[in-house]
Amino acid sequence: MEIDLTKSANTAEHVFDVTEANFMEKVVEASKEVPVIVDFWAPWCGPCKTLGPALEEAVNKARGAVKMAKVNIDENQMIAGQLRIQSIPTVYAFWNGQPVDGFQGAVPPSEIQSFIDRVVEAAGGDASGGLDEAVAAAEEMLAEGAAVDAAQTFAAILQEDPQNAAAYGGLARAHIAMDDLDQAEAILNGAPIEISKKPELEAAHAQLDLARKATNAGPVDELKARVEADPDNHQARLDLAQALHAKGEVQEAVDQLLELFRRDREWNDGAAKQLLFTIFDALPPQDPIALNGRRRLSSMIFV
Repeated sequence: MEIDLTKSANTAEHVFDVTEANFMEKVVEASKEVPVIVDFWAPWCGPCKTLGPALEEAVNKARGAVKMAKVNIDENQMIAGQLRIQSIPTVYAFWNGQPVDGFQGAVPPSEIQSFIDRVVEAAGGDASGGLDEAVAAAEEMLAEGAAVDAAQTFAAILQEDPQNAAAYGGLARAHIAMDDLDQAEAILNGAPIEISKKPELEAAHAQLDLARKATNAGPVDELKARVEADPDNHQARLDLAQALHAKGEVQEAVDQLLELFRRDREWNDGAAKQLLFTIFDALPPQDPIALNGRRRLSSMIFV
């Protein structure tokens, strides 16, 4: 599958200055096609110097799903008066020729991104600029066993958005699938500090931990035979769970660990529970195996 990540790459098209002469054309009329954020600022305004670049970054990240017009109120006092701008910075969002959202004052980047997301979604657009769709396509490739193609797509996404946590986690998991564990670890260790604790990276760390544990687990058939011969061979059952997980038999791995926990929850410093939590962390939050496994484990703990 070929993913187009070049959509509206020219950021100069997304952020521009407007004046009283072209406000109607560049903002009001243009907003009938795509939302337009209007940043009212002035050269003497300290907070404007922080807010403006942060707004531009968020708008450019949306890659055409929203545009941004900058209005210097010192040079365009008529517009400021008509829109009753009392203080700056003030930001309005126009859609279908009308202001639909806005805020005053400098706000943190998270609130800026939420504002952009709201405006784009209200217009039926994609605030990720198509990157969410590309991540979903790469995840599909990975699920179908095309780990190399998935890795290439995740890497291309990171070129567009170096702080895309989903792409970082996906790239690491693609290398785990290729049995390139050292590279997966290097990718995770190289993630920007701002996203290093995101759930997508935590899940990839858990999956890497499981993959490393599985390297010494042994053949599944042999381990099954050992467990059947001696159901209280806890080490063999733990190794079997790791080997099953490495083969993609996640439910079977969870079942073995729950049985180990039932037989001796304190064995090896609670190794069964620890490995269960690692498997749950490696799965998506709403994965049925994780949800059901957590419920079953809780019922055993609180009996």
